[in-house]
Amino acid sequence: MTFQPLDDDFPHDAGNPARGALRHAGYTRLAQLTEVTAAEVLALHGVGPKAVRVLREALAAEGLSFAGE
Repeated sequence: MTFQPLDDDFPHDAGNPARGALRHAGYTRLAQLTEVTAAEVLALHGVGPKAVRVLREALAAEGLSFAGE
């Protein structure tokens, strides 16, 4: 079995369903999430409160935040 890297830079702790939902919505980079609110991300099917928290922490670590925060 060959490891196939996913084409995104979201933290793995966000969970595969959330990461898949973000990719399906057209997001592939953490920095893109600065253009949307946490509520908009949470509204995506597959994204729950834990994923939003993990993404918020990852954004903060880069000096970034969701739109409006």
